[in-house]
Amino acid sequence: MTDPVAVLAAERARTVSRLLALEREFAAVVEAAGPAAGSDDEHDPEGATVAYERQHLAALLGQAREQLAQVDAALGRVADGSYGRCLACGGPIGADRLAARPAAVSCIRCADGGRRRS
Repeated sequence: MTDPVAVLAAERARTVSRLLALEREFAAVVEAAGPAAGSDDEHDPEGATVAYERQHLAALLGQAREQLAQVDAALGRVADGSYGRCLACGGPIGADRLAARPAAVSCIRCADGGRRRS
């Protein structure tokens, strides 16, 4: 198994970079909308587009912040020795799953709601 700290640190760096880029993009959209940003989206011909773009970026920012929190929590699990253990059943989280989702908190069986059979 690869070093989980290195994998999570790389994931964290990518997530922080994405978060910063989204924050810059969000600020640019708000600034481009001018001082009346959001004040009358209904009557501005481009208001709906600007409002959609703002909301879309806000959703992406929320996802990036959640991803960062998940990675930080995974780093905490590495530190306390519980990384790689399913929080639901206590069993191991497979290496393939951790490779695909380094911050995973559940084994594939628990993530699948127990629908998979051994």
